[in-house]
Amino acid sequence: MDLTQAPVSTIILIFTIAISVYALYFKPSLIEKGVLKPYLIVRGKSLGSIFSNGFLHANAMHLIFNMMTFYFFAFPLEKTIGSLSFLILYFGSLIIADIPSIIKYRNDPSYASLGASGAISGVVFSMILFYPFSGLYIFPIPFPLPAFVFGILYLAWSYYSSKHYEDIINHSAHFWGALAGIILTIILEPQSIFIFIKSF
Repeated sequence: MDLTQAPVSTIILIFTIAISVYALYFKPSLIEKGVLKPYLIVRGKSLGSIFSNGFLHANAMHLIFNMMTFYFFAFPLEKTIGSLSFLILYFGSLIIADIPSIIKYRNDPSYASLGASGAISGVVFSMILFYPFSGLYIFPIPFPLPAFVFGILYLAWSYYSSKHYEDIINHSAHFWGALAGIILTIILEPQSIFIFIKSF
């Protein structure tokens, strides 16, 4: 894959890996400073964490899974919609995905979350609009599922996880990031909805 054809994706990938690895293994205090803390945000503090939490990850597996997903979806998507639309989509999904958590935990000083999952969910679902029947694998299913079927299962699981699991990984951001990705794609690239419908 020619990375020069997707400059925004390349920069995001490099910076996310570099910052996450540095924070995890060399300067853990960066995680404490950069995680999303709704309690502080609604009080006008730590506003930069709305962005910085997307460049941090809870552990190596969290980082590897997110970056592998990002690589396989972000680069072809940027080539499809262009760098400017991709930039808006990615960071728009990142911000929108965190809003429900900011509202829900605005009075909880102990709550914090991190990870690029919300933004990446937006990227994945944007791609699904353009290629709803592309094959996607879900372990341990030994055969590929159509992308739109994967999307339905992903949304269902993300919603369930947001209701039943609470940890530093923001599960609800997966759900809201996916919806943000769909909405932003339709706004930025209106033809995407017609491409999706015609695929059926």
